[in-house]
Amino acid sequence: MTATQTDLASLLCSRLCHDLLSPVGALNNGLELLADENDPEMRKRCLDLLDESARAAAQKLKFYRLAFGAAGGFGDQVDASEAKSLIAGLLVDKSSIKLDWQVSSPAMPKAGIKILLNLCLIAVEALVRGGDLVVMSEQGDGHTEIAVRASGKKLATDDAILNALSVAGDDVPDDLTPRTAAAFMAGNIARNHGGSIQVANDGGLLVLGAMIQLGQA
Repeated sequence: MTATQTDLASLLCSRLCHDLLSPVGALNNGLELLADENDPEMRKRCLDLLDESARAAAQKLKFYRLAFGAAGGFGDQVDASEAKSLIAGLLVDKSSIKLDWQVSSPAMPKAGIKILLNLCLIAVEALVRGGDLVVMSEQGDGHTEIAVRASGKKLATDDAILNALSVAGDDVPDDLTPRTAAAFMAGNIARNHGGSIQVANDGGLLVLGAMIQLGQA
């Protein structure tokens, strides 16, 4: 592994740890409360908190394992329904966001799945007040197209994240952070497969699109 890959992996690990801190911390707090609580009603609330926090931590781990890691095995294709399930899990505590899944293919290239998940992560984080998340993908003759659209009353887009999607080259930029590392990785995956990522953002609508060539490494 090169130093560049090590730096990027470290940033992605930092992002993962940051996002797991809240549900794991809630688990710890719930266990402490449960140990000192004798009231049946309060113990039930503690157990509910533990259940909710455990599910949130598990869903995040499953999502990041495929979005950042090597989940999905060594094959070139990944079941598209797995990606849908992971995105739905990411929204389990975000009832104000409605998912519209428009992916017709039963399977997608692993590179396409990784790009799709990371674009969805950006879109979900932008929908701070809820809204619609539309996920689309089509496969043509030797290529895969992906589009993720987020629309809502107010989108909290981060220019640093959107800019990281189009940073060229394999070297990790000096200003890359745990928050922007996943976007940089998604952009590099697209470029390494003969494609790129396009961004359209008008304040109330965010569209992230990508096209990759099949069979390219």
